[in-house]
Amino acid sequence: MRVNKALTIAGSDSGGGAGIQADLKTFQELGVFGMSALTAVTAQNTQGVQGVYPMTAEAVASQIQSIGEDLRPDAVKTGMLFSAEIIESVSKKIAKYGWKNIVTDPVMIAKGGASLLQNEAIAAMKKHLIPLSMVITPNIPEAEVLTDIRIRSLDDKKQAAVELHKLGARNVIIKGGHDEGKDIAADLLFDGGSFSEFKSKRIQTANTHGTGCTFSAAITAGLADGLSVQQAVDRAKQFIQAAIEHDLGIGSGHGPTNHWAYSKMKKESFVHGS
Repeated sequence: MRVNKALTIAGSDSGGGAGIQADLKTFQELGVFGMSALTAVTAQNTQGVQGVYPMTAEAVASQIQSIGEDLRPDAVKTGMLFSAEIIESVSKKIAKYGWKNIVTDPVMIAKGGASLLQNEAIAAMKKHLIPLSMVITPNIPEAEVLTDIRIRSLDDKKQAAVELHKLGARNVIIKGGHDEGKDIAADLLFDGGSFSEFKSKRIQTANTHGTGCTFSAAITAGLADGLSVQQAVDRAKQFIQAAIEHDLGIGSGHGPTNHWAYSKMKKESFVHGS
């Protein structure tokens, strides 16, 4: 039996709702073996980020090398990379091993507003990492930073997606969680030739911590399983929608999503349908 594997290169969230914790939970729920390379340790909970303690670029590269020499991943996701030095180190390792299914989640700001990416790292991401990406998944504020385009409409989203594609990403998804619409959350996918929208009912909840990490991890799991980008995004949209709809209600701030909601719903659907 062949086991599909996915690697997450990201920071640790001590609260368990985002970062490598969210990624590994998502990989597991979607039947993919998860591996990790830690870029930073954060002290955080649902109320915010209390501290960020980065790894050295050498330590990050060493972790990736250990994976590359023995456990070749079928897909790779990057999350919080913190510094230009770490971004360059990660990019070199990805290029060295020739990994293709790279999902870049350009994590810049935590839900509580804390900066998770140094300013000089943005240029490094645009120069070194985005050109290696099969998919890049910015939310609207991140897309605005990366493109210097103010996004207030669908046309603005499309313009920003085109600009990100010009940087080298083969597919661009601009997430719609920050849209001003009250009823629908629409994610826009641009594959270099055409646009597609993935829409879902907007859930009014404060418990959305880790949604970006979880969504991009679900896409990564899909690519590791051999799904097309369209198929992977479609399933990821269903996964994160279930995770938000059936939140856990824990913590006193921005609570985490429910990573096992999707698989539980699938199992219940199978039982009722049999």
